[in-house]
Amino acid sequence: MRRLFFGIWYWLPRRPPWDTGVTPPELERFVGSHGPGRALDLGCGTGTNVVYLARHGWEAVGVDFAGRAIAKARRRARDAGVESTFLVADVTRLAVPGPFDLALDIGCLHSIAASGRAGYAAGLARVMRSGGTYLLYAFAPGGPAVGLTADDVRATFADSFDVASIEEGRGRPSAWYTLVRR
Repeated sequence: MRRLFFGIWYWLPRRPPWDTGVTPPELERFVGSHGPGRALDLGCGTGTNVVYLARHGWEAVGVDFAGRAIAKARRRARDAGVESTFLVADVTRLAVPGPFDLALDIGCLHSIAASGRAGYAAGLARVMRSGGTYLLYAFAPGGPAVGLTADDVRATFADSFDVASIEEGRGRPSAWYTLVRR
């Protein structure tokens, strides 16, 4: 049902509300202070951030379970003249070859039921290099998404990641989490 809901949004004539087409300043800051490497965007949608990373020298891979979103992402990368890889896949059963230096999730994990988080975390841990950074943006519980608290994030990634920082969001209850792979 979730896959159908998200997939339908990409067939509508207007963008889904989460697909702003804008790279967040938190990712821009990270890219500005780190040299290029391999990056993985979980729940990449139409590829805004994958294209941004590729333009800045990163080997970028995007994963989303909405096939229409991936088709749009491939077109966006082609139009931008950058090489990127986009895969239609389920982030709770991640099967991409690592290792990655950076992973980002801007609004994907917070919509996954608690029962899917262990698979997501195990897959991410498997493909991240030791010392790699994971940037996560998530709504807090109570909105249209399932939501995550700081305790949820710590518990989900306790086996393989350390929470390096938490930056509270503005407006809607949310946060940016920076985690580092042990």
